[in-house]
Amino acid sequence: MAEITHVLWFEELGNSDVPRVGGKNASLGEMIRSLSAQGISVPDGFATTADAYREFLEVNGLDEKIRIRLDDYHAGKKSLHKTGVSIRRLFGQASLSAGLESAVREAYRTLSERTGREDTDVAVRSSATAEDLPDASFAGQQESFLNVSGEEELLDSVKRCYASLFTDRAISYREEKGFDHMSVALSVGVQEMVRSDLGCSGVMFSIDTETGFPRAVLINGAWGLGENVVQGAVNPDEFRVFKPLLDDTSLVPIVEKTLGAKEKKMVYARGGSKTTKNINTPKEDRRRFVLEDKEVLTLSRWAVAIEEHYGMPMDMEWAKDGETGELKIVQARPETVQSRRDMGSIRSYSLDQRGEVLAEGLSVGDAVATGMALLLKSPDDIEQFEDGAVLVTEMTDPDWAPIMKRAAAIVTEHGGRTSHAAIVSRELGIPAVVGAEGAMDKIPQGRQITVSCAEGERGYVYDKKLDFRVEELDLSNIPDTKTRIMMNIASPAAAYHWWRLPAKGIGLARMEFVINDVIKAHPMALINIDAVEDEADKRRLRELTRFYDDPAEYFVDQLALGLGKIASSQYPEPVIVRMSDFKTNEYAQLVGGRQFEPEEANPMIGFRGASRYYSPKYAAGFALECLAIRRVRERMGLTNVAVMIPFCRTLEEADRVLTELAKNGLVRGKDGLEVLVMAEIPSNVILAEEFAERFDGFSIGSNDLTQLVLGVDRDSGELAPIFDERNEAVKKMIAQLIQVARRKGVKVGICGQAPSDHPEFAAFLVEQGIDSISLNPDSVLLTQRRIAKTEEEMASG
Repeated sequence: MAEITHVLWFEELGNSDVPRVGGKNASLGEMIRSLSAQGISVPDGFATTADAYREFLEVNGLDEKIRIRLDDYHAGKKSLHKTGVSIRRLFGQASLSAGLESAVREAYRTLSERTGREDTDVAVRSSATAEDLPDASFAGQQESFLNVSGEEELLDSVKRCYASLFTDRAISYREEKGFDHMSVALSVGVQEMVRSDLGCSGVMFSIDTETGFPRAVLINGAWGLGENVVQGAVNPDEFRVFKPLLDDTSLVPIVEKTLGAKEKKMVYARGGSKTTKNINTPKEDRRRFVLEDKEVLTLSRWAVAIEEHYGMPMDMEWAKDGETGELKIVQARPETVQSRRDMGSIRSYSLDQRGEVLAEGLSVGDAVATGMALLLKSPDDIEQFEDGAVLVTEMTDPDWAPIMKRAAAIVTEHGGRTSHAAIVSRELGIPAVVGAEGAMDKIPQGRQITVSCAEGERGYVYDKKLDFRVEELDLSNIPDTKTRIMMNIASPAAAYHWWRLPAKGIGLARMEFVINDVIKAHPMALINIDAVEDEADKRRLRELTRFYDDPAEYFVDQLALGLGKIASSQYPEPVIVRMSDFKTNEYAQLVGGRQFEPEEANPMIGFRGASRYYSPKYAAGFALECLAIRRVRERMGLTNVAVMIPFCRTLEEADRVLTELAKNGLVRGKDGLEVLVMAEIPSNVILAEEFAERFDGFSIGSNDLTQLVLGVDRDSGELAPIFDERNEAVKKMIAQLIQVARRKGVKVGICGQAPSDHPEFAAFLVEQGIDSISLNPDSVLLTQRRIAKTEEEMASG
């Protein structure tokens, strides 16, 4: 037999070496060789070669023995499980060649010398490759072994990696893909262990995994070794970072931070055959993030550099050494779901019914599915599963793959967006709700349920089979328009969901939706929790703010993150954030809010909008809103955010609000800050010239303007036939406002419902010369085509 190379050091490897050492090991070498100069740190190590694996088969005479057992399996003489056990037993009984054993021992001693640790701890990972298919991916099919120490333990782990090429799931995967089992070889990567058992670790993507938004980095992390995050055994911390602003080191463009439960952590173990074990995470660690902001930003910059080097979105694993505090990248591979998704259309799901919520967690994907709930504790229960059912379980790993492929949806009690269940469900194109605590107890076996991932970042499991709709939105051949088309957005998740629409900015970002859905608490109650009289509310407020030293900071932080994510979805296009516009009865529904709000006979025209911002009853709450806006613009760097003042009744009120804004650091014109006013009261139109001198523009609120022009309660069912934005009185008001705005040289747009509902109303606005029309996302494409046609007709005639 010709002399072969048994071992190669990572620094000797690059992307062209996939046939020799598999994609995983070739990628580690590529990063060490090409990215170390950029500060990206990858643990040292070496890889056995595919030739060494083939030599192992040859010297032990395994080729023929394996083929015989596979032939028996194909002939139906042996089950998959018995075939796998039999082949793996062959590997266990075989011996490494003298050349391979010697090479591994020598390389391990050298690695120990490099690290300065005798019998250094290493991670031993499988990296499979097909001889004739070097680009074939076998991710997750083979085994990894952590905290391996000493030559004998290492040599045993090498053999166990070889044997894992014939796990049941690996055999099944190759059968399904049509790969010849004997053409696949295996390289073993031996990498210095990062002491993340004393620190933390996780997974990182250079693309948003749920929406395909390419300008965000997603990071998941938990305490201890990374297997728990990869497998979905814990609910991890989650961070999203806006990539375009990472170059400016004075900014902190983190647009999302979610504290995970991090229930357990994997640490080193010694004794017997176990090298790792899970322990309960101490309570104080569960209550804090695994990474500081500066570490999140460092990892994100590394993700961008790795993506740029490879020229494609990447899926990476990272670890933080608890002894040295150093961050490391321990794996990198191409992202394979969102980057390959058809970008020519958007499929939009919506529920037509609502039901009792049985369980909830993080949504994966954006679809809705129904089916019978089948609760399984082990993949060994595959016979109990029925095609088209909903799989409900604690967590999944590759052994679950055969069941997951037959499921309509997946629900797991543990795991985050980068867990095994989340990744596989995306690949399969089915909805999943992960991290749904208590799902196994809350969802009855055999019950018809609906799994909805179409409602934002939270996924819901509803009782019974609910009706839902699916709409395919075609993104091809969208005409350009002179009129700026923008979107109305409420939730941060919706902003990322609709990023591919051809809108140029957000004409209405509703602050109150973030307050209601995320913060849930009244700002005045947060400013002084001790003054809250309702004891149940007081307990709830303390629970909501338990991770913050200052409860008011909870409001500012969560509001800034929510608005920052919305703003990042359209950067650098303008995003107009309307300051809070709850009515008193709505404010009262917030936790702790009832005692801070008066009871009004008609809240629709009561203590709302501008009148609150300078009132002693709410000015301190408005100051928190302003601080959140400043944080988005100044700390995150999202200077595309403009602010808009709703329900501003008089010129004197406008002046008082502008003064209040300036007092809180939001000075119109400073650092490009634009301040707009809603035009939704007749006085805004009648005094349009004077309002135009105080603000940078108008945004027409057609719902309230119609209500106040026609004297019709917009919530009245009895008067619904009269409420119509197309009424001539309303249209004259709007036409007059547009004319004044154009004459005064200020912007004028509309963010009301009318253009979304009535194509002829949109055409009327274009004919009047409106600058922008902000639409509900699901009506952007149709309305944009109609507006383009109107503009074409105006130009031609």
